[in-house]
Amino acid sequence: MDKNMASLLSSLRCFQWLTTGALLALASGARAQEAPRAGEPGRLAIRVNRPGARISPRFFGMMTEEINHAYDGGLYAELIQNRALQDDATRPVHWSLTQNGGGTGSLTLDMSQPVPGTALTRCLRLDIANAGAGRSVGVANDGYWGVPVQTGVRYRASFWAKASAGATGPLTLALESETGNAVYALARVPKITTEWRKYQATLTAPRSVAPTSQARFVISSAQPGALWLTQVSLFPPTYHRRSRGLRPDLMGLLADLKPTFLRLPGGNYLDPGRYEWKKTIGALDQRAGHPGAWEYRSSDGLGLLEFFRWCEDLHIEALLGVTDGRGWLPNNGDVAPLVQDALDEIEYATGGPETQWGARRIKDGHRAPFALRYVEIGNEDNFDPLPVYNARFAKFYDAIRAKYPGLQIIATRADVTSRRPDVIDDHYYRSAQAMAADAAHYDRYARSGPKIFVGEWASVEGRPTPTMKAALGDAAWLTGLERNSDLVIMEAYAPLLVNVNPGAAQWPTNLIGYDALRAYGSPAYYVQAMFGQNTGDVVLPVEIALPSSPQADVRRGKIGVGTWNTQAEFKDIRVTSAGGETLYADSLASGKSDLQPQGGEWSVQDGALRQAGTGQNLRATVGDATWTDYTLSLRARKTGGREGFLILFHAQGDDDFLWWNVGGWGNTRSAIERERGGRSEIGAPAAVTIETNLWYDVRVEVRGTSVRCYLNDKLVNEATDAAPMTFYAASSRDLKTGDVILKAVNFSPVPQPMQIELEGAAGVASEARATTLSGPLEAVNTVNNPKNVAPRVSTVKGAGRTFRHEFPANSVTVLRVRARK
Repeated sequence: MDKNMASLLSSLRCFQWLTTGALLALASGARAQEAPRAGEPGRLAIRVNRPGARISPRFFGMMTEEINHAYDGGLYAELIQNRALQDDATRPVHWSLTQNGGGTGSLTLDMSQPVPGTALTRCLRLDIANAGAGRSVGVANDGYWGVPVQTGVRYRASFWAKASAGATGPLTLALESETGNAVYALARVPKITTEWRKYQATLTAPRSVAPTSQARFVISSAQPGALWLTQVSLFPPTYHRRSRGLRPDLMGLLADLKPTFLRLPGGNYLDPGRYEWKKTIGALDQRAGHPGAWEYRSSDGLGLLEFFRWCEDLHIEALLGVTDGRGWLPNNGDVAPLVQDALDEIEYATGGPETQWGARRIKDGHRAPFALRYVEIGNEDNFDPLPVYNARFAKFYDAIRAKYPGLQIIATRADVTSRRPDVIDDHYYRSAQAMAADAAHYDRYARSGPKIFVGEWASVEGRPTPTMKAALGDAAWLTGLERNSDLVIMEAYAPLLVNVNPGAAQWPTNLIGYDALRAYGSPAYYVQAMFGQNTGDVVLPVEIALPSSPQADVRRGKIGVGTWNTQAEFKDIRVTSAGGETLYADSLASGKSDLQPQGGEWSVQDGALRQAGTGQNLRATVGDATWTDYTLSLRARKTGGREGFLILFHAQGDDDFLWWNVGGWGNTRSAIERERGGRSEIGAPAAVTIETNLWYDVRVEVRGTSVRCYLNDKLVNEATDAAPMTFYAASSRDLKTGDVILKAVNFSPVPQPMQIELEGAAGVASEARATTLSGPLEAVNTVNNPKNVAPRVSTVKGAGRTFRHEFPANSVTVLRVRARK
């Protein structure tokens, strides 16, 4: 994800808004029914006899990148930070001098002693002035916010070293407290040489040691002289006992998600991070590491082969992203070397021993080729001009299609026209309410275009991991994705991982949190796990009817005007009721304005309200929050800037309004957008360009929940501004077991009783299984309270073709009912 992407990407596509006051037809073939009266239970009908689309076998997946110390200091189990001394050009950061028993010395970063034949160009130089019996000097590493020590665990240390004559050992290796007062584990290297060599040792923490995350790792000597060290490494036990592998606790959490693929190497780590995969393979001493995209350096210990082994260990597929130069290659730069690099990378993963790069993979330790089905070209290329991506995508597409015709090729923007991609990668980061409101996003998409990969998305609420409210937004959004699995063939929450220590995170809301010793899943993690562990084979149509509410069909609010990266003027502002009564007429002709500004440079000049500022989201509003069923008319003209103008209505507050964005998105189109804790489009957009210094007649008509927007008396946009939904659902069937799987979200502070009908089921077991996640909206999990919000499993008695079930307030429920196949 890009640091400034959220507002752009959330507006790339439109959605169909569904009302709550009547039946919600949530799948093709759904049948309309009368809504229950207030006070009655709702109705939820699952059409078991009308199976729909097959659910993609690769639907639930994972996306990860080196952000929030997800790899170094996270999944990659290395405990030493700055092991190859590349993190700072002048100082040995994360290393410090230790002096014990009167020993003295000094520590410097030395760039004059590279290890021959390796990429190790920097080292620590420890000059020991005074040492001997009881007196030692050493170097200590503080790890990633501490080095963890666990009871009875064996740690494998390795390092390159050499010494001056007379200072060749022995060396003592220790895991000890931050002050050095307590020693948890020891090992010795009896002797080193005056030439560079690699050494190894094992340290074992005894069973008497209490676990801690705040230890340090020390290498010390009691002999005067000079000692050089580099690529100092310390590993605990790893997942599947792989050499220099991954953290078992984090891999266990990932395995429990039941993912089917991993998008690698992921996000900005690829571009604009400039991921050069050929520098991440081979022996560790050949990997110099590289600057990451999120203001810290990557060690490249988790390189391309390790990514594929990660997939292999979880029995999932790789979705390979290849760099196209976004963010670092000039727009007119030659991408031919990058195209060849992508072909080589695919060959490394899939080639046989007769190929150059397949043979290299075998040499690196993996004889069998990896399965590869999808290749994505670039990352978030919406931040480059379309012609740039069009040209680059065509070159990658042609070369990959020619050599690997069976691969599916993914584009990172939906408007690419130079070639037709097999799949489009969509990204969305919004509030929980906005994600839930957009659950029907793909319901009315044409099925004739490319398939969709929702490659990054999340309800961004909670720091460093999501709240229960975010989990509800995620679950509601997922019901819509699963319901449209014939089109949306893959999805992946992002970001996946975060080190929760202060200073470790770059992104606010992340799925799984951890420190050096402990890890936990957030409420949103449990939503992903509940859905991933209960995936059916075919979609079943679902119909929802909630008790009617007279207020659901009434929308109210003030009016206003605004700009975004633009200067504009407005005049003749008038609001009339549906009956023709004037509710408001501006006083601009008198040289004053009643509109209350919020940001910008507003003034009245020549009978018009002028906004001369250059910023974004500059607004001015007026009126009564109880206004309903009115027509807003005015004249507007753009006087400068990159876009058109904004017309506000149904405004209740600073973060609760609608606006008609006329000439937005770089002055290319217009759409109605809703802001209620997050911005999303309603209705279909239209191609509109606003000319500078030309007056336009603007009219917005609001009647009940209906919105119609006119420009120069021509209808341009229309939509329905319905009250927010509170209940979302999707259903599927497991063809092996016959189970009907219902996924339901009650995004409401009160329980929702529902009459569940399994229409067309030949026979239904009398007991069902419910997995339920619920809790206060702001509830979170932490390393100290990892199960504060966690699913509970219960048995539902009295199930049948028709039965009643109450869904708790603020809850996500997966209900499995055994039905005759």
